[in-house]
Order: sequence, then structure tokens, then C-alpha cells
Amino acid sequence: MSREAAAMARRYAVAGTGSRAREYVRAIFQDHPAEAELVALLDPNPGRLAFYQQYVEEFGGGPLPQYGADDLERMVKEQSVDRVIVTSPDYTHAAVVSRLLRAGVDVIVEKPLTIDAEGTRQIAAAMAESGKSVVVTFNYRYSPRNSALRQLIADGSIGTVTSVEFQWVLDTRHGADYFRRWHREKRNSGGLLVHKASHHFDLVNWWIASEPARVFASGALSFYGDQNAAARGLGPRPPRGTVDNAGDDPWLLDLRVDDANRRLYLESEKYDGYLRDQDVFGPGITIEDNLAVIAEYTNGARLSYSLNAHSPWEGYKVAVNGTEGRAELTVVERAAVVDAHIDPSYPVGNLITGDIRSDGEHLVLQKHWHEAVEVEIPRAAGGHGGGDRLLYADLFQGPGDDPLARAADINDGIRAVAVGIAANQSLSTGQPVVVADLNLGLGQ
Repeated sequence: MSREAAAMARRYAVAGTGSRAREYVRAIFQDHPAEAELVALLDPNPGRLAFYQQYVEEFGGGPLPQYGADDLERMVKEQSVDRVIVTSPDYTHAAVVSRLLRAGVDVIVEKPLTIDAEGTRQIAAAMAESGKSVVVTFNYRYSPRNSALRQLIADGSIGTVTSVEFQWVLDTRHGADYFRRWHREKRNSGGLLVHKASHHFDLVNWWIASEPARVFASGALSFYGDQNAAARGLGPRPPRGTVDNAGDDPWLLDLRVDDANRRLYLESEKYDGYLRDQDVFGPGITIEDNLAVIAEYTNGARLSYSLNAHSPWEGYKVAVNGTEGRAELTVVERAAVVDAHIDPSYPVGNLITGDIRSDGEHLVLQKHWHEAVEVEIPRAAGGHGGGDRLLYADLFQGPGDDPLARAADINDGIRAVAVGIAANQSLSTGQPVVVADLNLGLGQ
């Protein structure tokens, strides 16, 4: 980076150097070197810090100062950091984001904002006290298909929204992976209703321009876990996937197969003992894999949502009903799992020629007393339906004048986790939960 460009760029640090940080680092060096300069890395694990230092060097970057988890404030001061990208595990977000805000920097935090009501209150208080900003990265807002649905609703094509039907299925590559990692314990992730579904609830909040008021949920661990495996007659299994002959079992993830997994996780175990490849049918899983949610919104609309984490295909179906018609969006992110021995961390387009699901994505509008018509979806390359690059442009260049209001602030982040936090409470009590009673710190 030239001295002139560096003088114009904001100074960034990354807190949390697991797999989620990679695209942010790539975006800084490849797409936004004029707006962003990466000046430091922070993580408690030296192995992962070493991996990212080499990754930075692949883009032509030099040695970066490295810091441990207790060094947030020192890093901000010593490196004159302007903004920190937080990609640490979900359960750390509340403490990390709050400390950074009070240290005097703005924060970009990977979804979810945090995992519980105490965390949202903690972040909101730190933001109010510091006067600094928080941006939550909801890249699905930027996917052209989701933006197209938002535009259709905003244009009044279906009139006033009365209800939303939303079905999301995670396949046996991507969905299973949440049951191998730290996400498998609800105390770490808030379960899939917070970690994964905050994406989905944010879409609903954004699509219908409203916020959740009351939530009821039902769910269970019905497929993964040792008890379900035993009930189906599965015999003894290795506790982790990095074992000889792991390739014979599609449920096992061998960290030796993928270079990034080997270096980020297998070779870094010696520093913190974290196992990335636990058996999905092992003990200790406390999150659900089948979930249903009913939510009422302040504008009178109602949401019916379901999530399944062991589907043979991956994608979602959403229908928005209104006083003048109905809009339906169908998205196939992966038509089938035909090779289970690839890094499952991110769903990718994998449409199979001739497969019944290989027509990808459709947005259909049908007004009352009219035939259905298909609405054209702009095509875009890249992750999350083409949304990732648009998101990074907003993050590093600023959102500008966006009629779709895709940039998400702390209130959007709180509203997105509000449904999951309320749903988790409902799962525990069996009763509906009023969101306002949770005192989440909205209104900053």
C-alpha cells in the first residue's frame, strides 16, 4: 500500500482468526486497499495467528502485530486502530464488542450480535457510553434474490403484509457441521435459532419493515447426538473424524484432508484443546436440529418458520402473503450432497445437470385475480448469492444512498437475535414470550 493510500485508509484489526475471518482479510487486500489497512491480528491461539500471517503475506502484506485475547485495549492503543472486525465465537461477542467500544473504536461484528439478552444489554450500554458504532454483517440482505423480494414488497406489489411462511433446510454437509464444532453447545452459540436463524429472522424483519413482538417455539434434537444414534441402531463410533478410514464414513470430517482445516485446527489443538471434528453422533450436544417458530410482529404480520439441519439438499422457501396477493421465493443453494468429504463450512452452489432441483432460484408474484408471473432476479457472482462483495463494499466504502437500507446497525442486530433469544426461552418454558419483556436494549 502506498503512503498516500495508507493515509486515506481506516486502520483495521481482526479479533478472532478462525475460518470466518478469511473473507474479510481477502476483501481488505484485494478489493478495498484504498479504504482499509489491516494493522493487527488478535486471537488466543498462536497457531491460527500464524496461519493468518501467512495468508496476509499471500496478498503481499508484511508482518502484522499479533495480540492475545487479553490485549484488546493495548492493541487498539499501540496500533492506532480505527475499527475492529470481530469474528470470534458467538459467546465472546458481548465482552469483546463492549471492551472495544469502550476502548474507543468502531466495531464490525459477524452475526449474531450476541447469544442472549444479557449480551445485547451489555453491548447497547457500551455503545451508548462510548458514542462509537456497531455494524452487524447480514450478508443475506445483499443477495440479489433477497433484495428483489424486499423491493417487491416495498413497491406494494402484494399490498399490506399479513403473514410470512419461511422454511430453511440445511443439508448433511453444512447442517451436520454445526454439530461437530463449538456450536453444538447452546452456551456457546445460542443454538441454531440464534447462530444460524438470526440471518433468517433478520431477513423477515427487513423484508416486512417490522420487528418481533411475541414468540413461541418448539424444537428438539431429533437426528444428531448419541441417543438418536443408539435409537437407530448405530454401533460404536470414533469420537472425532480425524482417524484412519474416516473417508469411509460420510459423517466424519478428517481435518488432514483440507490444508486450511489442518493448519487452522488440527495443528492448533495443542494450544487450546479445541476439537473441530467431533462426531455428530457423539455425546454432549445441547442444541436442537429440528425447530419451529411462530412470531407475531408489531405491524400485525405473523411468521411461521421452520429449520431442519439434516436435509439431503440445502436452501429455503419463503412466501409472503399480503392483502393484494402473494410473493414466493424458492432458492436451491445445493441440490444434493454427492461428496461429503469436502470442507463443509460454507454452502456453495452445486447444481447438478438434470437434477430436479437444478433450476436454482425463482421469485414468483401472484396478485389476486391474476395468473402467477416470475420476477427477474439480477444475477451476481460470489458467496451468499452474490451478496458478500456488496456487503464488503458497504462496510469499507460506506453504504451511501441505498433505497433498500441493507446496512444493518445495532438495532437490526438486536432485532435479529430477539426472535431466537425469545424462542430459546419459549423452548425452556413451553410458553410464548413477549420480546419487550426481555429488555434487550433496543433504541440506541
